[in-house]
Amino acid sequence: MFSENLISLRKLKNISQEELAEKLNVSRQTISKWETGESLPDIEKTKILAELFNVSIDDLVNFEKTPHSLGIPPKGKYAFGVVTVGEKGQITLPAKARKIFDINPGDNLILLGDETQGIGIIKEEDFLALVQHLSG
Repeated sequence: MFSENLISLRKLKNISQEELAEKLNVSRQTISKWETGESLPDIEKTKILAELFNVSIDDLVNFEKTPHSLGIPPKGKYAFGVVTVGEKGQITLPAKARKIFDINPGDNLILLGDETQGIGIIKEEDFLALVQHLSG
């Protein structure tokens, strides 16, 4: 996965192997070996790569593209994949989204909408704290 992710991010940023090698103070051959899976960078170079491409180290190393994924998201941004709307409008939030945003059974969620930007979901307690902050 790492090698595929490195290739994808490098091409997305329109950076050649040579340019990336210069930024990391390694040879172009080293970048080529990382991209072919012959070797892996040390943790320090991995950290620099993640910062350079503005992704988490975890996503750089472990992100697995699926038919519905949009590619590696920027650090702190998420595309959780596709959910299907049931007959009564219900959706199931992906486990990763529930974990990251600490959403648990019984939590109340506020559904917000903007016709030009789409739908957003926020925990009721976070929404009320935001309203309190804005009004106080």
